[in-house]
Amino acid sequence: MLLSFVIPCYHSAATLPEVVEEIKTTVERDGRYDYEIILVNDNPPDDTYEVIRGLAGKDRHVRGICMTRNFGQHAALMAGYREVRGEIVISLDDDGQTPADQVFRLVDALREDVDVVYARYPSKKHSMFRNFGTYMNEKMAVWLLGKPENLHITSYFAMRPVVVRQIVQYHNPYSYVEGLVLRATSRVIDVPVEHRARECGESGYTFSKLLSLWLNGFTAFSVKPLRVGSLVGTVLMILGFLSAVVVLVQKLWLGDAIDAGWSSLMCLLLVLGGLILAMLGLLGEYIGRIYVSISAAPQYVIRERCGEDETEEKMSGIRCRISEK
Repeated sequence: MLLSFVIPCYHSAATLPEVVEEIKTTVERDGRYDYEIILVNDNPPDDTYEVIRGLAGKDRHVRGICMTRNFGQHAALMAGYREVRGEIVISLDDDGQTPADQVFRLVDALREDVDVVYARYPSKKHSMFRNFGTYMNEKMAVWLLGKPENLHITSYFAMRPVVVRQIVQYHNPYSYVEGLVLRATSRVIDVPVEHRARECGESGYTFSKLLSLWLNGFTAFSVKPLRVGSLVGTVLMILGFLSAVVVLVQKLWLGDAIDAGWSSLMCLLLVLGGLILAMLGLLGEYIGRIYVSISAAPQYVIRERCGEDETEEKMSGIRCRISEK
């Protein structure tokens, strides 16, 4: 049986050789599986691809893919998934924080009734900013994607080909792997795995990249934000109607003078105007993404490959074999 490791790479020239060596040592020590390692270079401004090229040149198990520009972690994963040949596909990070020596905790948990196994970290070694981003991502997945509250989703997970086949059918430019996994199957569990501290470098996720990731989850896999906007608008309309009734009753039957305070009126206008503009912006985000999708914008563009199967003809054959499994 073949294990396929897919690793998106960004600013990882210093850590990648150690990650690859740990995968090789762990799998070869176990002895039950053959393996392949697909390293997807997401075009960072350093020599990561040169390191990938060197690793692929030394080891037939390693293959490299180089993007034409930075498309993001999830697009890099999609590129790797379209090249895999294994019966089990494992995704992990390139920085060494996801321990490759514990991969068989995930693999062995893939029972007949389980399609995907995520790593659950009892103690995370990320920065406060990344932990906050993870927390928000978890809450968003519960609300928008129907993720069970007790299921922890991380970047370290193993899945079966039936899920991979479903994932790679998604060709829109706004890829969000967690949403695709949860849309493909409900047979998802997690297992405890140690999380390591970062030894060098820093996370490639900035606030803008995290915001872009959240927007992908919001707009690509759910219309709930639009429904919330409709609900809020309906509630405000009802409140406005009831307020108008109260004012009329006070004027016609009770003869009370109506307080036309300028400050309260301006606050109301600002609240309603802000809400309208926010919902128009959200609606515009949906429409813009629809436009980009129908204009056939690519998820990613591959500049070159390196390793055992470098030619497009060979890679086409690999994709055919995956689709037949």
